[in-house]
Amino acid sequence: MSPARPPRPRRTTARSGPVTPSKTSAKTPRVKPSRPAKPARGEVVQTPGAGPPSIAPRDRVVVEQAAQRFAERAQARRRVTRRKVATVVAVVLGVVVLGWAAFFSPVLGLDTDQVDIVGDGGTALTDDIVAVDDVRAVVVRHVGEPLPRLDTAALRTELLVVHGVKDVHVVRDWPRGLTVTVTPRVPVAAVPVDDQVALLDADGVRLRTEPVAPEGLPVVQVPLDDTRALLAALTVVDALPPDQASQVATVAAPTQDTVTLTLADGVQVLWGSAEDSTLKAQVVATLRADQTLADVTTIDVSAPQMPVLR
Repeated sequence: MSPARPPRPRRTTARSGPVTPSKTSAKTPRVKPSRPAKPARGEVVQTPGAGPPSIAPRDRVVVEQAAQRFAERAQARRRVTRRKVATVVAVVLGVVVLGWAAFFSPVLGLDTDQVDIVGDGGTALTDDIVAVDDVRAVVVRHVGEPLPRLDTAALRTELLVVHGVKDVHVVRDWPRGLTVTVTPRVPVAAVPVDDQVALLDADGVRLRTEPVAPEGLPVVQVPLDDTRALLAALTVVDALPPDQASQVATVAAPTQDTVTLTLADGVQVLWGSAEDSTLKAQVVATLRADQTLADVTTIDVSAPQMPVLR
């Protein structure tokens, strides 16, 4: 037999003797299980292993109402969009139709029966200087052309070429007419040509030929080919007031600076050049009105500030 082991000595402390294991040190603390949070209203609660989520009847009604409102709003937006698109399409089509009717269709085409040709101031235009048929012939070229497309400026340029026309004004008369106002040239003098006289306006344009000079129209004794002297004489005659122009019998102009007027009573007016013609006309009118100068036969106004009487 083996010898018996001696017993293990017990540990002791200075305080209380042998140390015994504490009961509290060997215990594990208990953790209180937390409760799941309460689901919010309308929230779908899914239990593990319980299959598809379910919605409470009250929450299902709320969801269906929200979906219905969303669908109604979407449908309203679609209606507004369709209405806007239809409006835009209608406006575009209307503009296209109106543009075609105005610029390309015969609806607003020029009609010769609705064309009025009148003289300056709305008076009737006579054939004395401008032939009405010549004016109408130019307008007829544009018959059927839609009025909005009619170039009135270009038509005016064409009409200015008509003989005897000094100025012209073209106005559209809707829907298919025109009013053409013609300002004819006015003869201011008669120039002898062969056995007749040519009637000229202030610009030297030959308007027509007459056997004799009309009454009240002065005769300019200047050749037609002497352009400078002729224009100087015409400028002087055109500057005279009507009552003075009617007193002029003849006009001579050897040069453009030596214009001479012979009045109906035989008095000669040495005019000089065409410069200051308005002032010279006023000086002549003042001197002619002075009865103390009735014996004067020559009035020199070539220098209007210092007139000379003889």
